[in-house]
Amino acid sequence: MAKAPSRKSKDAAPTAATDEDFSLHSLQAAFEKAKRYDASEEEMLRFYEQMLLIRRFEEKAGQLYGLGLIGGFCHLYIGQEAVAIGLQSALDNDRDSVITGYRDHGHMLAYGLDPKVIMAELTGREAGISKGKGGSMHMFSTEHKFYGGHGIVGAQVPLGGGLALAHKYRGDGGICLAYFGDGAANQGQVYETFNMAALWNLPIVFVVEDNQYAMGTATKRSSAETRFYRRGTAFRIPGMEVNGMDVLEVRAAAEVAFKHVREGNGPVLMECNTYRYRGHSMSDPAKYRTRDEVQEQREKHDPIEGLKKVLMEAGKSEDDLKAIDKDIRKTVSEAADFAENSPEPDKAELYTDVLVEEY
Repeated sequence: MAKAPSRKSKDAAPTAATDEDFSLHSLQAAFEKAKRYDASEEEMLRFYEQMLLIRRFEEKAGQLYGLGLIGGFCHLYIGQEAVAIGLQSALDNDRDSVITGYRDHGHMLAYGLDPKVIMAELTGREAGISKGKGGSMHMFSTEHKFYGGHGIVGAQVPLGGGLALAHKYRGDGGICLAYFGDGAANQGQVYETFNMAALWNLPIVFVVEDNQYAMGTATKRSSAETRFYRRGTAFRIPGMEVNGMDVLEVRAAAEVAFKHVREGNGPVLMECNTYRYRGHSMSDPAKYRTRDEVQEQREKHDPIEGLKKVLMEAGKSEDDLKAIDKDIRKTVSEAADFAENSPEPDKAELYTDVLVEEY
């Protein structure tokens, strides 16, 4: 049987310069050349403080949940700190936007927002960032271009596409950073958004925070393709695979991805491989994995301990870093006290922010 003729002529053999698929791999190639961000000592200290603030804040949130001061669902970010800090430290806070799912406390703290207003929101108080009406899963701040906090799995991704379209429409030079998890990666609306973002060349970075277990099912049991950064290939979206437990590697990836998007080249799909130490939410006992597995992650891959080691090699002493931790614990304790002593919203607040009053 005769072989079917190729759609490409022999004279059009693909090369690095002409292969249409080459652009899908070029970002990873550029990232591989310099996988660690060359941070100054001042920057590393700031990353360390920010990650430690998220860790201590989330530990305190877990305690308050146990005391009944935080109601509803509560999804902690413990273990994933390097992703939010590495990425959001590279954003332009005057023009870029961020949207995420329900594990959102860490992303808000990564903005440098006052822990008091975030803890007040967790406890449903009037002083909270969303007036106590958003709680753990639905924090929101248009002032800081942070658009949630969304409880429906994957719902934030098409909304992120809309934010990116707004950036393009206004011509403000901003990009949208849209986070979602390995569980949400199997939602159909994610791929519809990939298609539109690529078709319209939108300024958006899709970030898969792959913490290995989604809501309690290991990725290898639920996903035919577990290398999530490759899932944009069908839509001609370049992908990047990043160690999400290393803040300097995440920041280096952000530099490459954000530059690509800002230069008008369309969306990027980034997979940050990370690990949550706690259950999916506070009500999840996480019996689908062993304690030894979690302990190994803590001992060998913890993002905070990893950066601590780098800082000590650069000359910081154990006492220096202990002093930082002491100050952060005090800050978090004050945030908890502030939240506990703040009043609940007035009942009239039930009727505000329901409809847009001005268009």
